[in-house]
This record gives sequence, C-alpha cells and structure tokens, in this order.
Amino acid sequence: MTLQAQELADRYAAAWNQPDATIRAAEIRALWTENGEHYVKEREVRGYEQLYVRVAGSYEKNVLGNGFRFRAARDARKLRDVVTFHWEMIRPQTGEVLATGLEVLRLDADGKILVDYQFIVG
Repeated sequence: MTLQAQELADRYAAAWNQPDATIRAAEIRALWTENGEHYVKEREVRGYEQLYVRVAGSYEKNVLGNGFRFRAARDARKLRDVVTFHWEMIRPQTGEVLATGLEVLRLDADGKILVDYQFIVG
C-alpha cells in the first residue's frame, strides 16, 4: 500500500458519503479532471455535471435513503498513473458489509482522475 494511493482512496470514498452538496461538488472537482470519466456497469458519466448527478444519486439512495456508508479498504496501490483499491458499503451500526467493489483509476500528471472504472463485486 502506498500512502498517496490510500489517501486518494479514502478521499474518493468520503466524497460518496458527503451530505453537503456544495462540499460534495468541491470534492468531485478536487478528485476528477474537468472531463473526467466514470464507468460502472452500462453507465457512462463524463464531466463535472454528470459526476455531480452520479455521486449525488448514489448518496441519496445508499447513504441518505438507507443509512449506509462507503469506505475504502486498506489495499490501495499505485503503479505509474493507475490506482486500484477495493471499497465496501457498510451498515455503520454493525459494520456489516453489504456490497463491495473494485476501483481502477487512471490519473493525470497532477494526480486527478481521468478515468474511473468501477466494478461492483458483490
């Protein structure tokens, strides 16, 4: 695990938990490039506006609606311009893991996300 990769993974997971829309938008701008891409299943998201909608929709459904939380596993790795890590969606009261996934992030020279491939594992 590299510290830089784990910090990115932790910031990424925190953005999906952020209740304040203004702060969430700022976190998205800090994490992704202006034309950043996010792919999950058949969904393709490009640019800040679509990223705001995607992350807000997940927040409203999973965090606000069901009380779940996202957290990055402690397995973040970086190789050149790619960071990978697993995440978990948990029930905070018990720590029960309800879903898991794998993120594969391609970064620009400044460490911002160019492309985000999200694989929901279980």
